[in-house]
Amino acid sequence: MRAVAPAARQISSRPRNGPQAAVGDLPSAGLRAILDLSFGNLKHWSGMDRLQSLKVFVAVADAESFAGGARALGLSAPSATRGVGELETALGARLFTRTTRQVRLTDVGRAYLDEVRDILARLAVADDAAAGAAERPVGKLRITCPQEFGRLHVAPLITEFLDLHEGVSAELLMLDRMVNLVEEGVDIALRIGPLPSSDLAALKVGEVRRVVCGAPAYVASHGLPGTPSDLTEHRLIGTPTDTAVGVWRFGADETSVVKVAPRLSMTSVAAAIGIARDGWGLARALSYQVAEDVEAGLLQTVLDEHEPAPLPVHLVHVEGRRAAAKVRAFLDFAAPRLRKVLGSS
Repeated sequence: MRAVAPAARQISSRPRNGPQAAVGDLPSAGLRAILDLSFGNLKHWSGMDRLQSLKVFVAVADAESFAGGARALGLSAPSATRGVGELETALGARLFTRTTRQVRLTDVGRAYLDEVRDILARLAVADDAAAGAAERPVGKLRITCPQEFGRLHVAPLITEFLDLHEGVSAELLMLDRMVNLVEEGVDIALRIGPLPSSDLAALKVGEVRRVVCGAPAYVASHGLPGTPSDLTEHRLIGTPTDTAVGVWRFGADETSVVKVAPRLSMTSVAAAIGIARDGWGLARALSYQVAEDVEAGLLQTVLDEHEPAPLPVHLVHVEGRRAAAKVRAFLDFAAPRLRKVLGSS
C-alpha cells in the first residue's frame, strides 16, 4: 500500500470480526486450487467463466443468499447456484453451508472470501490502469453521504466536478447509515462524527456543531432557556440526531445530561427543522442543517455556551495499493470547497 497523502491520515487497522481460518489452514488440495485459480492454471473448467464465478461467490457471501447474490449481479438464481457449485467442484472444498432458510460460509469459505476480494480488487486496479484510470480521471465514481448534507453540499459539488472531467460519471448514495465501502463498492464516503478504527484513509474537511434552535417568534413568546435543564419547560421536537433516545447531552465533555420527552418526535430532521421554523417548538440539529435559516433570521440558536464538542467531518476512501485518479481528483476538488462551507456552518 502506498503512503497516504500528507493531507490524509491512515486509520489504524482493526481485526476482522468472527472466527476466520487463514489460507494456510485450508486443505492442501483446496490451497493448490486457489493458487491455480489465481494464476489461471485451473484445468477442465466448464460453464460459467472463472472470473464471473468468483464475483458470484462474493455476491452470494455478501447477500447470504443465492437469490440475493444473483440479483446483485443481474443473474438468475440457478445461474448463481451453478456458478458456486462449479467453483466448489474445482476447489474440492465446500464454501457454503446450505439450509432451506440460510446460506452461511464455511471456515474454508470465509478464508477464501478474503483472498478472492483481494484478487478482484487487484484486477480492478489493473483494469483501471489499462484504461488510463490511474493517470487520468475516468469511470464511475460512487460516493455516499448523509441525505441532508448530500442535498445541500455534495450534489452541487458533483455536478461541478463532472463538468470538469468528461470521462467520469457519478452515483451519489444519500443514506443516513454507515456504508461498508468495500462490500458495497463505494469509492468515497463523507462521514460525520468520530471514526472507528479501520483500514480506510481519511481526510478531515471540517467540523459541525450540535445546536438547539427555534424561531424568533417562539423564543419571544416562551423565553430563552438559560441552562440545559430549562428545556424540560419547553416544547421540544425530537429527531434522530442524538443517538440516546430521550437524552440530550451538553458541555464540551458531554457530562451535562438532560432527560427530554419531546411532544413530537420525527425521523426527518428536515421536517423537524421546518416545524421549528414555523414557531412550534425547539429542535436539535447539526449546524450545517440550519445555517441558511439562522443567517436569514428564520431560526436562532439557544444554549450556545453549553454546546457539546463539535463533530469532525471526513472524506473516507479505500486506498488499497493506490487510489484511482478519479478518487484523487475528487478529493483534491471537494476538500477545499467543503472546508470553506464548513468553516461557516
